[in-house]
Amino acid sequence: MEGRVPPGQYVTLGFPVLSAGPTPHTPLDEWSFSIDPQEGESTQWSWPSFQELPTQEFVVDIHCVTKWSKLDTRWEGVMIDTLLERAGLDPSDPSVQGQFGVAYCDGGYTTNIPVNDLVGGKAFVAYRFDGAPLAPEHGGPARLVVPHLYFWKSAKWIRGLRLTPVDMPGFWESLGYHNYGDPWREQRYQGD
Repeated sequence: MEGRVPPGQYVTLGFPVLSAGPTPHTPLDEWSFSIDPQEGESTQWSWPSFQELPTQEFVVDIHCVTKWSKLDTRWEGVMIDTLLERAGLDPSDPSVQGQFGVAYCDGGYTTNIPVNDLVGGKAFVAYRFDGAPLAPEHGGPARLVVPHLYFWKSAKWIRGLRLTPVDMPGFWESLGYHNYGDPWREQRYQGD
């Protein structure tokens, strides 16, 4: 565990469920995911077309701002790089990397993340956890996973990613959480 658990964190074997509101239960035939660039048309996938995208298995450690860490979590999903490429955007283009992503979700939740922290294999949209479909209480049918940031940045019930040149704080960031959320620097709240 040396070097895997950020300061101030403890390891849990469970998977705590923390949410700011009720758990959405979106029927799969009504679910869609969009990449919304600053300019140009949005690209949208239905649940069946999202399932046809190239997927990968990811084994990552996750760290919650409430101080728990869960090691070796197993996910299956689609890399953000793949989604941007399918939307006609080059994830290695500095003009794309210099933007911000606003993840928006069922229930009205949003969070902001620099695009540079979403590309290069750093983040993915997961729809399976530990070999099974992702349960609604853990963000199913799909959630963003950004393992190098505190887990509130891994938005549950994700429906899209809007790209913008302006950093727009999301739900928790507007309520005093740190704008970036690096667990290794203990960036839990504004001023940390």
